[in-house]
Amino acid sequence: MLESSPAEAYLSDGAKLDVTLDDTDIRLLEALLAPLRAWTSPRFFGLENIPAEGPVLLVGNHNLMGVIDAPLLFPEVLRKRGRVIRGLAENVLIAVPGLRHFLHYYGTVRGTRENCLAMLRRGDAVIVFPGGGREAIRRKNEKYLLKWEGRTGFARMAIEAGAPIVPVAMIGVDDAYDIVFDGDHPVMRPVRWTVEALGLKANLTPPLLRGVAATVLPRPERFYFSVGAPIDPAPWRDAADLDVAAADLCDVVRKGLEEEMNYLFEARDRDTGRTLAGRLRAMLPI
Repeated sequence: MLESSPAEAYLSDGAKLDVTLDDTDIRLLEALLAPLRAWTSPRFFGLENIPAEGPVLLVGNHNLMGVIDAPLLFPEVLRKRGRVIRGLAENVLIAVPGLRHFLHYYGTVRGTRENCLAMLRRGDAVIVFPGGGREAIRRKNEKYLLKWEGRTGFARMAIEAGAPIVPVAMIGVDDAYDIVFDGDHPVMRPVRWTVEALGLKANLTPPLLRGVAATVLPRPERFYFSVGAPIDPAPWRDAADLDVAAADLCDVVRKGLEEEMNYLFEARDRDTGRTLAGRLRAMLPI
């Protein structure tokens, strides 16, 4: 692991390279997430696969809208593994002043290659979602679909930093919502115009969602998380063509993530507490 020099004490946008959270910070984060946690009653599998120290690149799948479920993982890993997960945020989130300060405080920074490598070289646990915004902004026929075409940058960074890759599967959000109209539907044209006016790509036009009844409140489906075994990038480190090596490693990681997702689909289908009604029935006296 490379040591950070004093000149590298900050990342882009003034984010600190070194982030330390105390019990008060953890309690605050858990309090903010308490309503979501109570509503979704998440289950976590395989957290012990996250190394207790050293650089590691967590690679996850984005679910619908991308930011609903992932925050639940952060305090869980901090409590169970003692590690702060460093997130890589979309530019549009970092552009909001108040939100940027909050994200920086809890370790999330702008999603650039330079920021990611600096944190890995420091020995941090960094989480990436190769599918990006397009994987989160789903169409009607894309439930739990990985959109990784050409997204090999994360694998290249893992090879360069010598950081193991750990697949992290998440499901639940796509079951909690129905897409009424996706971003391609003609009725969403005014929203597409707004998205483009903000300088974003039209394919990032969010869908119109329906959760409980006709509201945007998600149905109380349980959220599930599964962490797979670490994948060592060492076999690809001395490849003659790093681009080919990154593409090959990306395929290995994708297969590992899909296996974890399939494990969660099976766990979900067996779970009598998947829905709020099922969880309430389990609390009733026999």
